Amino acid sequence: MTLQIRDERARELAQQLAERRNVTMTAAVIQALEGELRRDIKKEPLADRIARIAADLANQAGPNRKTMTKEEIDAMWGHS
Repeated sequence: MTLQIRDERARELAQQLAERRNVTMTAAVIQALEGELRRDIKKEPLADRIARIAADLANQAGPNRKTMTKEEIDAMWGHS
């Protein structure tokens, strides 16, 4: 089966990648698609990333962390 790239921009990108990697355009397209699939499979949902970051920050704050008041937050952002 042959791969036909009819879109001019897609053809240009495939050609650029093929030249940079010194491979055929077909190999460049396969490599690019494999890479995107790997990234997509590994992608952590946004809600999970935010929860992980929040938990990490809470751990960094330690057991004696202080809850900031709205006034303190406003002052920190220059909204006196």
